Amino acid sequence: MTSQRHVLVPMYIGAALTVLAALFPFLDRAVLTDHLEASYPAYTPAAIGDAVSAYLAILATVGVLGLAGWLATIMAARAGKRWAPWLAAGLLVIALCVAVAGLTIRDVSGDVGLAPLLGWLLVLPCVPGAVAVVLWRRAA
Repeated sequence: MTSQRHVLVPMYIGAALTVLAALFPFLDRAVLTDHLEASYPAYTPAAIGDAVSAYLAILATVGVLGLAGWLATIMAARAGKRWAPWLAAGLLVIALCVAVAGLTIRDVSGDVGLAPLLGWLLVLPCVPGAVAVVLWRRAA
């Protein structure tokens, strides 16, 4: 049970960081707007606004799915499910893929599609996720 508590702490931190990463683009829309204006100087303000809205929808979806993953893993861990570490490891791999995609995929402008700050915010929840997986591996 003690090792379970040690695993739960980074998972709660990861869930909180996921919420932060999901909310930040809504709290500071200028990050997306400035990035898109620099990448597409010929776009009208309406086109930039549409692109910002599309990114916000995508990032909100990623945030909701990420939080659902954290909550499912936390509930499985608290219930003592034997498959919980596998769920955590699988979700970590998915999260890392999403974060790497956010940081590296270039759009038609030749620039990365997502503002780099927001891409790095996607990486933040992966850190406590990796810690939880390592702690589970050590406890096994």
